[in-house]
Amino acid sequence: MDDDPDVLRAVERDLRRHYGDRYKVISADSGASALEATKQLKLRNEPVALFLVDQRMPRMSGVEFLERAIEFYPDAKRALLTAYADTDAAIRAINKVQIDHYLMKPWDPPEERLYGIVDDLLDDWQASYHPVFEGVRVIGHQWSPHSSEIRDFLGRNFVPHQWLNVETDENAKQLLNTTGAEASSLPIVIFPDGSFLSNPPSAEVAHKLGLRTKAEFPFYDLVVVGAGPAGLAAAVYGAADGLHTLLIEREAPGGQAGRSSRIENYLGFPMGLSGNDLARRAVSQARRFGVEILRPKRSAVCVSKVRVAC
Repeated sequence: MDDDPDVLRAVERDLRRHYGDRYKVISADSGASALEATKQLKLRNEPVALFLVDQRMPRMSGVEFLERAIEFYPDAKRALLTAYADTDAAIRAINKVQIDHYLMKPWDPPEERLYGIVDDLLDDWQASYHPVFEGVRVIGHQWSPHSSEIRDFLGRNFVPHQWLNVETDENAKQLLNTTGAEASSLPIVIFPDGSFLSNPPSAEVAHKLGLRTKAEFPFYDLVVVGAGPAGLAAAVYGAADGLHTLLIEREAPGGQAGRSSRIENYLGFPMGLSGNDLARRAVSQARRFGVEILRPKRSAVCVSKVRVAC
């Protein structure tokens, strides 16, 4: 972060040249734009290894930015960049934001005055870094029926997700503040691209995830309503016989059986299996035969010269 365009381009160029194959380098010409970029990274659940910021900035100094940025990334390394021997700024940075290093401009040549320092900071960060969860995150109240409904929908549709209880998880509270949403709009579903939905219906979540909710073709040889074990089997058998098959499910594959922790009387599985495993295997098999699956879908089916299995 630097308000001098020439300095910003130069430091970005040097960092990309040396670290571009391992790290993403993001530049900002003001504290406000840097803070907004930090919030977006937090929403996308992307880690930040290092903040390298100019101290003397209009409207928001480097120390002031770091004070706000470390609320989102407390483990990120912090370095101040300045052209002045500013002792007061150095003292404030050490006391307020536990600055890790103080870099003087100019840093040419970077091989001697920049890369060694940044290497040390990044090595320290990597030593304690734990990879973050990459997927959908759900923020809500533990006993909220809608939160449970969203989690159940994601789980039964085989969507990896992370549950964050806003009452006990500090990260959940911080994410809620980052989105700017009110607590009354929970649950909030945050997607890997940083976008989010507040108190969404399952159909809206399905659309955002790219699940198919509308039929691709106007006519089918076989339409199966309900993706329980019987519906999944019918779809597989029909498609295996060469029928153009559509499978419509109101909630998630597996039906009531999909909620079972253990099924021990299903043919072909003498040791038993979970309802989720049964549904996952059946969906994979149906897709291999070209079955088109709509979920969640409640609309009626108009039948004209087609076979219908329910």
